This record gives sequence, C-alpha cells and structure tokens, in this order.
Amino acid sequence: MSVSPAAVVQAQLDAYNAKDLDALMATYAPDARQFALHGALLAEGHDQIRPRYAARFAEPDLRAQLLTRSVAGNFVTDLELVHRNFPEGRGTVEMLCVYEVIDGRIARASFATCATTMLAA
Repeated sequence: MSVSPAAVVQAQLDAYNAKDLDALMATYAPDARQFALHGALLAEGHDQIRPRYAARFAEPDLRAQLLTRSVAGNFVTDLELVHRNFPEGRGTVEMLCVYEVIDGRIARASFATCATTMLAA
C-alpha cells in the first residue's frame, strides 16, 4: 500500500513543526530539488537541503500553520503561515508551497514568500 501525496506532505509539515530534522529528511527523495516558485534552484539533494532546515530549526518560535491544502494527483499545494524569528524580531510570513511527490517522497518543492508581518514586541 502506497502513502498518499497528502500524507507525505503532512508528515513533512509535522516533522517541520517538531523540528525533527531526520523525520523531515525522510520525506524528501535523496535527489530532491527545492526552488523559488518560477525561479532559481535553492537546494538539490539531502546534502544541500538538510543545512537549510537545520539553520531554520534554530529559531525558537518556528512553526508552520496550515491555512489551506489542495491536492491534484501527485501535486500538493499548501498555503502556510510560518511563525519565524527574523533579525528584526518575531513575525510571520505567508508561504505558498508546491510539492511533487513521487514514489512516496517529495521529489520537487517550490516556495513563494508572500506577506511578512512583524509582531509587536
């Protein structure tokens, strides 16, 4: 029995919120690629993806809140509100995340950064 693309992406989100780097990396194919939506390659393979998440997981207030999810075949699109610790202070950023799941793992992910809001101190 194969795992649905939505279940793979949910496991990735759960691992992200738990800051469980090993569980998060298990949702990505070894040769997965991450992109800016309609743009540049951000990272390719576990060796480049892992340090991106490791740095982010150092933020004490990091968590992603799922706002909406759409599934079309093996593509999953999430709109998330991500709580972050920016150099300027705590804030949130809306992220549009598009995942392509192949053979039960994320093969490609594209991210668009939308509105950023700084929270009062």
